[in-house]
Amino acid sequence: MEWLKKEWRQRGLLKNIQLTFSGCLGPCDLPNVVTVSSSSGSVWLGNIRHFRQYLALVDWASLTKAAERFLPLPQEFDALRFDPFRLTEPVVKSEVAVENAL
Repeated sequence: MEWLKKEWRQRGLLKNIQLTFSGCLGPCDLPNVVTVSSSSGSVWLGNIRHFRQYLALVDWASLTKAAERFLPLPQEFDALRFDPFRLTEPVVKSEVAVENAL
């Protein structure tokens, strides 16, 4: 991870695109969680495991900085995207389960 931090700084990406990574960043059931944030919004990625994926993120961020707009992430990240705020079950089912437990 030190490589990633250093590379992000050396390429001058901090002012344009914020990168946050953690073993557990909110949803702890996914390892190696990364959020990429800019004024356009945030993207959450989980299960980032390979150096080539981190390199692809840095390269994408450099292209995004040069384009002066938030470019789409490479397709290899599509399967790793997730919404940390999405419920796995509808709220109504959860309420029914609570009522039945009483």
